[in-house]
Amino acid sequence: MDKTLLHKVYDTEVFRKKGHELINQLADHLDDKLQQKSGPAIHWNEPEDELAFWQDFLKNGNQEQLFTEITKRTTYIHHPHYIGHQVTPTAPINALTGMISAMLNNGMAVYEMGMSPSAIERVVTDLLCKKIGFDTASGGFITSGGTLANLTALLTARKVMLETDIWNQGSEQQLGIMVSEEAHYCVDRAAKIMGLGEQGIIKIPTTADFRMDTSLLEDKHKEASAKGIHIFAIIGSAPSTATGMFDDLETIADFAKTKKLWFHVDGAHGGAAIFSPKYKTLLKGIDQADSVVIDGHKMMMMPALTTALLYKKSAHTNVTFSQKADYLLTESELEDWCNSGKKTFECTKTMMSIHWFTLLKLYGEEVFDAYLTHLFDMGALFGNIIKQHAEFEIAVTPMSNIVCFKYVDKKLSGEAQNRQNERIRQALLEDGEFYIVQTKLRGVHYLRVTVMNPFTTETHFKNLLDKISKLAVSV
Repeated sequence: MDKTLLHKVYDTEVFRKKGHELINQLADHLDDKLQQKSGPAIHWNEPEDELAFWQDFLKNGNQEQLFTEITKRTTYIHHPHYIGHQVTPTAPINALTGMISAMLNNGMAVYEMGMSPSAIERVVTDLLCKKIGFDTASGGFITSGGTLANLTALLTARKVMLETDIWNQGSEQQLGIMVSEEAHYCVDRAAKIMGLGEQGIIKIPTTADFRMDTSLLEDKHKEASAKGIHIFAIIGSAPSTATGMFDDLETIADFAKTKKLWFHVDGAHGGAAIFSPKYKTLLKGIDQADSVVIDGHKMMMMPALTTALLYKKSAHTNVTFSQKADYLLTESELEDWCNSGKKTFECTKTMMSIHWFTLLKLYGEEVFDAYLTHLFDMGALFGNIIKQHAEFEIAVTPMSNIVCFKYVDKKLSGEAQNRQNERIRQALLEDGEFYIVQTKLRGVHYLRVTVMNPFTTETHFKNLLDKISKLAVSV
């Protein structure tokens, strides 16, 4: 065994040199992209071509160019022309907290393996609960992404709301949840992981503006009950992913209370509006939820993945994963808030709480208001620009920073328009100047923009529409 190789791996001077070089490189990258000094929003490459490049690079590439090539051959989230998926341009300071987490590598399953991040997590989740409107009996934790958080919340709901201990004893009863047909696909995924099947996912149709049609709740509940389906939870989207529209949480909360259902709010994207005096009314009723999900990596400028799962009753944080592992999950006189492995699906998890805490400490909670409020305002602005443009049609007036629209060639049929908008999006991707995505709503193909960069301006929006108009002639 060559021990000199291990000494090389852990050489502190090499780390110092490479670290300074990388920080300088990333700072230059930020300056270049934020100021649009060069290059497009994405350097598109076909998957097989990209794979071939990296297969060759592993054997023949210059190791001194490794970080440069990774940075170059990617999607530039910090570019103002990046208006695609719901991924935030990371606050630069959180690149440093990410480095701390990676270097210290405190797994956080138990308190002694993550003392400061565990305590910091408690501070952060207490603050979030307070902003939601929960009282001091509330609590929560931070986990790896909205998909995992939503699954965990539904597992908690099942454990709390049912008399049978399904976690340990299983169940033959058909269980179900109620959710908007426009909810994020991770809700379906969670339900199927839990064994509910298609029949256990009671989809509630939406209104003309793509919000859950709450007038149908009573009938849908009766229909499911008549089929022998035991509904134990209802989910409100805040907002739905495709359209950015917020469900009427207050009405859903009242229905949940009447039917004795667990009320969960998927606020992965819009839950951060609790910090915005202007937009927190979109979340009216969220304080009545039994559980709430908020992503830090969507509307709070943090690196992926980091998601808060908050409960109205802190006792519910510990009921989901009841099991024993003597080598790890020992009985303790300490309150269980500090032993993360008892609460989350994960055993090991990163020190993600320090991302939240650092932004709060350095900039105050006002930074979340400034970011979300501005981007929601920009969504409204872009929506108005589209409405005034003769060549475009908007799907729905935006409630957030998500805007769905399409190019309209009146000479084409509906299906032909769909194909044209698909081709426009592909042309935009290959061109790379702008990065946007697409969605299909009630059979209609829409281009979809999510304004994530606070430096995206009205001029950028108009330039995008001009580019689409030109592409539409040639695709």
